[in-house]
Amino acid sequence: MKEEIYYVVDSLGVSHQETVERASVTLPQLFVEGGLGWMIIISLFLIALFVAAWKAPRWVKEIGIGALVFAIFGTLLGLAQVFDAIQSFPDVSLAVICGGLKVTLITTFYGLIVYFISLILRVIQKPRI
Repeated sequence: MKEEIYYVVDSLGVSHQETVERASVTLPQLFVEGGLGWMIIISLFLIALFVAAWKAPRWVKEIGIGALVFAIFGTLLGLAQVFDAIQSFPDVSLAVICGGLKVTLITTFYGLIVYFISLILRVIQKPRI
């Protein structure tokens, strides 16, 4: 558990400290929170990326772009689910909305990481001048 200190101003204008305990997030938790199906498919893109770097170097960029597009598609479907939940329960707190938005962006971050790896591999494979 991590402790974070916040400085809060109450309704009377008096500033005071509040300590909030937050659990640290691990990579497996992010993998599951991002949607197990989406994250497994993006991981398959990552594996295909390394195989293509070894066997078919011309496909590296396309596989990276495919992972990014697939991740964005997963994020958009997640956002649609968040907005459906907000529509069903109109008095949802802002903290719940922000939590839902955070979870939907995990797949996009993972897709961007895979795309960045594809760019690095492509630069490494380019012939020198």
